[in-house]
Amino acid sequence: MTNSIYENLGQLGQSSELPQDPEQAVLETVPNPHRDIHYLVRFTAPEFTSICPVTGQPDFAHLVIDYVPEELLVESKSLKLFLGSFRNHGAFHEDCTVAIAKRLISSMAPRWLRIGGYWYPRGGIPIDVFWQSGQPPEGLWLPDQGVPGYRGRG
Repeated sequence: MTNSIYENLGQLGQSSELPQDPEQAVLETVPNPHRDIHYLVRFTAPEFTSICPVTGQPDFAHLVIDYVPEELLVESKSLKLFLGSFRNHGAFHEDCTVAIAKRLISSMAPRWLRIGGYWYPRGGIPIDVFWQSGQPPEGLWLPDQGVPGYRGRG
């Protein structure tokens, strides 16, 4: 990395261990090059995993994170490592989904953020968790998250 604005990135371009816990994960940010306009950034994690805090069994979700940046963008490798750190983390679906949103907001202070956690069935019941930081900016093109509701087999 030759540009000095990226010198503070400790994970990008380096071999990085998966953090053992979300609290240990470092979310890195970079300057938003287009602060003068509203635009949407979407991250999709179709194979997100965490652990049920009661049974210890794995839980699976398809996460969709949409945000409108302000001063900062979240660096994608650090986000990938942060999301991966939930792999051994015991928490209910609601806690995981909202904790991810809150951590992103505290790290980069976006203009707006929403998260859709489309959790696969546990005990025969899918649990979908949605949260957003408020109304999206006026005039923002906000596409559907594109994840169909769970329909089972068939």
